[in-house]
Amino acid sequence: MAKKKRPAGKATMKTSAPAAPTQVSPPTQLHDETATIGWLRQMMREFLEERNWHKYHLPRNLAASISVEAGELLELFQWITPEEARERCAADAAFRKAVGEELCDVLMYCMSLANAMDLDVARTVAAKMQKNREKYPAEKFFGHYERPLGS
Repeated sequence: MAKKKRPAGKATMKTSAPAAPTQVSPPTQLHDETATIGWLRQMMREFLEERNWHKYHLPRNLAASISVEAGELLELFQWITPEEARERCAADAAFRKAVGEELCDVLMYCMSLANAMDLDVARTVAAKMQKNREKYPAEKFFGHYERPLGS
C-alpha cells in the first residue's frame, strides 16, 4: 500500500477530529480593566488544546519564543530615533497595529510559560515589584536611574 503524502507545510494531524472549541467567553466589555490574567491564560490553554500543541509549549521552548518575539518587537523600532518612534506610535495606525501584534505574541507566550510552569502571575509580579521597591527606593531613585553595585 502506497503511503499518502502529507501536504507541504502541514504538521502531522491527529487521527480523530478535533473537539469543538470550548472557548472561554471574553468579559462583556473587553478592555484592560475587565480582562483578567486568568482569562488570558485560559485563552492560551484553549488555543493549544485546539491544535494539540502542548508538546511544544515547554518552558525552554517558551523562553526562547518570548525572546524571538521580543526581538521582532524591537525590530519595528530599529533604525528610528526615539522621536520618530514617539511620532509613529502616536500617528501611524499601521505601525501601532504591528507593535500591538508583536506585543501580543510576547504576552501570550508569557501566559503559556506561566501555564507550563503553573506560576501564579499576579503573586509573582507582586513579589518582584516588592523586591524592586526595596532595591530602588523612590526617595533615592526619583527622576533618575543608577544601577546599584553588586546587582
